[in-house]
Amino acid sequence: MPHPLHLFSHCPKCGSNDFNENDFKSKRCGKCGFVYYFNPLAATVGIIMNGKGEILVARRAKEPAKGTLDLPGGFCDSYETAEEGVKREIEEETGLRVSKMRYLFSIPNRYIYSGMELHTMDLFFHCMVDDTSTLIADDDVADLQWIAIDNLESADFGLESIRTGIEKLKDIKNTL
Repeated sequence: MPHPLHLFSHCPKCGSNDFNENDFKSKRCGKCGFVYYFNPLAATVGIIMNGKGEILVARRAKEPAKGTLDLPGGFCDSYETAEEGVKREIEEETGLRVSKMRYLFSIPNRYIYSGMELHTMDLFFHCMVDDTSTLIADDDVADLQWIAIDNLESADFGLESIRTGIEKLKDIKNTL
């Protein structure tokens, strides 16, 4: 797949079509000098465990990877911290409220949306919830289930970074 910058033919600042490759991650406008860098988008992933050592797993209701397993999370909004983003996404998708969290690790990802390859930096958080009575699949989640960490199969997850994250979780399960 070609680099996403090939889709941008006009300068977003002045509208000139003299908008050309500057280097592998940017384009520069020959008219106004504006340089646009194609940097990764921030996305969050919530690892929620219950008292039995099971992880809350979602089934994707929408493309990309519709019907495959996923972990709750999503894109951060503008002016939102990663911590605020993971809390919001978890509440939108599961109805649960995060009471405490800690950062675990990050994984770069490629996310195809509307035919365009978006580059993301997926930030994984171990999230604690005090009450699971409000658990409900909502937003872009078809259903939710608790699965023991040892029974998770990375191949069942549709997104590359989540598959990698599942393998990392298995390696660090005793520290969660």
